[in-house]
This record gives sequence, structure tokens and C-alpha cells, in this order.
Amino acid sequence: MEKKRIMRKKLISFILAGVVSYASTGSADTAVFAGGCFWCMESDFEKVEGVTDVISGFTGGTLENPTYKGDHSGHYEAVKITYDPNKISYEGLLEHYWINIDPFDARGQFCDKGHSYLSAIFVGNETEKLLAEQSRKKVVERFPDQEVVTPILPASTFYPIKGDESYHQDYYKNYPLRYKYYRFGCGRDKRLAEIWGDQDSR
Repeated sequence: MEKKRIMRKKLISFILAGVVSYASTGSADTAVFAGGCFWCMESDFEKVEGVTDVISGFTGGTLENPTYKGDHSGHYEAVKITYDPNKISYEGLLEHYWINIDPFDARGQFCDKGHSYLSAIFVGNETEKLLAEQSRKKVVERFPDQEVVTPILPASTFYPIKGDESYHQDYYKNYPLRYKYYRFGCGRDKRLAEIWGDQDSR
């Protein structure tokens, strides 16, 4: 009898552990966006309610293990966002994304020019692709006299910044004065205000 009670207790614990595990993984999703300097993208998205983590890195290219100071040819500076879809939707992330980039710059973003600083939305499935296309269409319709150059691209391997270059993660938190000086000097917020006006969510 005692043996059965112990076995039953273990079985219940196992089932509950599975439920907890499912809840913790099933309630989180990810999105990958490129919007120029990943320091700024990290800062812009970590303040969004429902976003639980933002990681800086590279994606979009074919080169394996790209590095910031070394070779990252063909890659975009990007962020991988982990979020709770019960608190913010993918559509909500897209809306926040657009008002934090210059969708008309075909050479980069703000003061940073070159392929790695181009903007792009990386989609991992057909649902994300459809939602991204719909959000892009809204931007196109809002600015009929300007060309929206931000593409929607299929997701590829995301390479987080790591090792000796890990200081790029949470740069705005760890080096606040340097970050603010860079962001101001780059004219990011000034240009965003010119495009989108005063957006409280930025």
C-alpha cells in the first residue's frame, strides 16, 4: 500500500512538472528584427511590456560565427526578442519596430551606413510573414510619396554576440553615458521624430 502511494505521488509530481514545463515554454515566443545599431534596438524593445529578453547578434548571412570586430559580411546587426504572447502580440512588436526605424534608408540606419546596419524583418513562419506584410503595407500606405525599403526576409541562423564581445549585450545599461552620447550623436531620435512624430511608445 505504501509503495503504491509513493508511486502515485511520483506520478503526480512528474505530470505537474510536465505541465509547468509546458507552461514556461509554451507561453514564450521569439521575433527577430534588424534596425541598425543593436544597442538601440535592445534599449527600444526591453522597455516593452511583455518582452522578457532581447539579445543582440547577427543574422541573415551565410558566414558561420560572425563577429563584430572580425568578419560579419552579409549579416545584419539584429536582435532576437523573447516575448509573452499573452501580454503583447507579434503585431504589437511590429508596430513598435516600425516607429523605431527609418524605413526609407536604403544605405543603413541613421548615422550608421553599410549592409550590416540595414533594416529588415526576419519571419520564421507563414503567420509571421503574413502579419509582417500587413504591417509593411500600412507603412507604405501612410507614406505614399516615399519608398519603404525595409524587406521581409526568411529567418536564418541567429548568432548572439558572445565571448570577448559580450559587452555589446545590454550596452545601454552597462555604459549609459557612452550609449546616450552615441544615440544623440547619431541623430536617431531626431530622425524618428521627423518621420513618426511624437510616439509615446518609443
